[in-house]
Amino acid sequence: MNIIFMGTPDFAVETLKRVYERHNVLAVFTQTDKPKGRGMKLTPPPVKVLATEHGTPVYQPKSLKKDGEEYIKIIEDLAPDCIVVAAYGKILPKAVLDIPKYGCVNVHGSLLPKYRGAAPIQWAVLNGEKETGITTMLMGEGLDTGDILEQARTEIGINETAAELFDRLAVMGGELLVHTLDELEKGSITPIKQDDISIEPSYSPMLDKSMCPIDFSKTVFEVQKHICGLSDWPCAYTSVNGKRLKVYHSEIAAQKTFAAPGTVVDTDNFGVACADGVIRFTEVQTEGGKRMKVSDYLRGNPLTGKEVLG
Repeated sequence: MNIIFMGTPDFAVETLKRVYERHNVLAVFTQTDKPKGRGMKLTPPPVKVLATEHGTPVYQPKSLKKDGEEYIKIIEDLAPDCIVVAAYGKILPKAVLDIPKYGCVNVHGSLLPKYRGAAPIQWAVLNGEKETGITTMLMGEGLDTGDILEQARTEIGINETAAELFDRLAVMGGELLVHTLDELEKGSITPIKQDDISIEPSYSPMLDKSMCPIDFSKTVFEVQKHICGLSDWPCAYTSVNGKRLKVYHSEIAAQKTFAAPGTVVDTDNFGVACADGVIRFTEVQTEGGKRMKVSDYLRGNPLTGKEVLG
């Protein structure tokens, strides 16, 4: 097929790689370059980097809905068989949706209709889901409400972070997308309307830093999923002796405790009391410091067992 690809972050890169292997990529649409890092250097999106390596024309419209006529004309002139969309981050107007012969196919990081919206992977972890997956769907004018084409499922590990799951689902997304395109071309897929699925739709709003403080009065499972769901960004944190400590990785300890929530109960392994058990930090970052294993942190910051975090 002749494909126009629309995507922006690392999640979309894996899908674009697979599309390059099997199809002709006419052009890539991605978001504008953004300032990053301490020097706020203007940095291209990961999808643009890959497209440039392949010599593919790259377009970066601020919007396809407002003042997007010139870009819609470009798409019409390219006459793609299909437009593939993966974490593009922009809404496609009907004028674009109607152009390709096989429609606009979106790769979404959840088992729709659950977790429509901006952060499906993180919310699946935050909510303690046992499984999630990838959905390919025909795009409509609603937010992730289009007809489902195919789905692939995977279990979520008890200690698996959103960042780790993100990487796994990115690869799964690329694999499912190329299979979906093959089946579409053969005419062997029957789209399923999301309203016909007996699962209540849910939404996954964007994350923000107000979610980061760890509440040790919750169950140890809830605390664990909170830490996992916010890793690597915006990252859960607590305070130790008045200094902020980010927690990237943790695990549920076996022991029970009657200590007050937030109390350090294991000074050798940084175990902290929750409502019904103990959470053990395994990777942390101090203010202005680097990410490190807890064993390295404890060598420079020994605990006394009198600390109460919060």
